[in-house]
Amino acid sequence: VQRAITAGVQNIEHGHLMDDATARMMAEKGVWLSMQPLPDELMDSFPPGSEQRAKAVEVFAGTEKTYTLAKKYRIKTAWGTDVLFSPALAEKQGALLAKITTWFTPAEALAQATGTNAELLALSGKRNPYPGKLGVVEEGALADLLLVDGNPLENIQLVADPARNFLVIMKDGVIYKNTLAAAR
Repeated sequence: VQRAITAGVQNIEHGHLMDDATARMMAEKGVWLSMQPLPDELMDSFPPGSEQRAKAVEVFAGTEKTYTLAKKYRIKTAWGTDVLFSPALAEKQGALLAKITTWFTPAEALAQATGTNAELLALSGKRNPYPGKLGVVEEGALADLLLVDGNPLENIQLVADPARNFLVIMKDGVIYKNTLAAAR
């Protein structure tokens, strides 16, 4: 990771095994961390007693240390997930977001998944898959909005069950779910 930072990398993906010196270097150079809490079910995909499982145990254990270092050094932290390739795990993305409140406030967690991620995507320049302004609600911006039945700042677990708690879902200005219209 330190060699990558020295070479000019602006974002470290995962980083579950970083140490204090690396975190300090990231903070000094303004390097981003795109972390994710791993779903516990992922551990089951590695055979018990295998070398892969032993490595996975080490990575899973590194989550606590890495998030703690990110907070300590105020590293710009985005929220990411690789579970989108598994339909079963993708349904749990909200629960994974809620899980980071072990280290961050609900407001910080929600900011990581929205505006902070938008800032990180903007670093990709012409490769940015979202042409337009992200991370804000204003005219001309790409609007992804959720209307939640409750206050996720008070109860972050609301995002863990989007089928039940998301009343309206709008992506790029298109409404995909609106239970309010059906309730009239």
